[in-house]
Amino acid sequence: MNVNSDKLMSLADAVFRFVPDGAHVSIGGFTINRNPMAAVYEIIRQKKGRLHLYAHSNGQGVDELIGAGCVDRLEIAYAGSGRFASTCIRFRKAVESGQLPVEDYTNYQMTLRFMAGAMGVPFLPTRSSLGSDIVNRWGFSKTVRQKDPRVPDRKLAVMENPFAGWCDTDRVVLVPAINPDVTIIHVQAADRQGTARINGLPFADVEQAKAARHLIVTCETLVDDDLLRGAPERNQIPFFCVDAVVHVPMGAWPTACYRHYDYDPTRLHHYRKAALDDDRYRAYLETEIFSSKNHEEMMARIDDRQLEKIKADPRTGYAVGLDRR
Repeated sequence: MNVNSDKLMSLADAVFRFVPDGAHVSIGGFTINRNPMAAVYEIIRQKKGRLHLYAHSNGQGVDELIGAGCVDRLEIAYAGSGRFASTCIRFRKAVESGQLPVEDYTNYQMTLRFMAGAMGVPFLPTRSSLGSDIVNRWGFSKTVRQKDPRVPDRKLAVMENPFAGWCDTDRVVLVPAINPDVTIIHVQAADRQGTARINGLPFADVEQAKAARHLIVTCETLVDDDLLRGAPERNQIPFFCVDAVVHVPMGAWPTACYRHYDYDPTRLHHYRKAALDDDRYRAYLETEIFSSKNHEEMMARIDDRQLEKIKADPRTGYAVGLDRR
């Protein structure tokens, strides 16, 4: 972890430095909420490949990385974008065609795995998934596990509860820790040193951040140190966990960032239509991502009227009256 006082850098530099080909990468957010999309698009622009991707229950970020061919393996609880794609489209195509090995866990198990990584322990126990096929169906072959020492030898382990006489659980499931090479999260506010604040639901972002060897924080607002120090109990990410701070307004778009903007239904519908067809998707990658040199240029192409529609209401934190159909 980087403890330097000033960690501000460009998104291109952060991705180039901390996301090499073949890296184990974790991205934060939940379905269509606070995905680090600006970083996702930069990873795609830099044509990073062979990534081993981790996510809790992510949607848009996971799907676009898979669709762009950046991901070789995935560990996740759920991949979906709400009503726009109950199961992520490019994710589903890649799995059904046999191109993408996936190891699936419950939502709670993925949180525990990141927590174990943050705690520095090899695994944590749970009752979650007992009696389900999550225990029985494994996504990675023995060959994959043998070739990459960072992939656990076993998806999970079921053992007898050594304290069975003290409680009513006969068996527990042990889930292995995750320690990504790098985690990328998007937050509402951060300072140059790396202290970060998430408003609203944090999902599993804090556990993901603390489990990683390196952490990239992208933020809506870059603030003075004194502002965050004034209410330290509201800060979830300490500066010593952070390696790079990137100021990128609208960095979660087209997913939502609570109290800044809602998800963009127009863009998500546009993506869905493109993702359903291979030719349209290739065109989408060229016209929407590769043709823009950075996130600022991408956002400059979006109609201001649409951005005004998704602007968050100060009272509720969401866009009031937004047509979500």
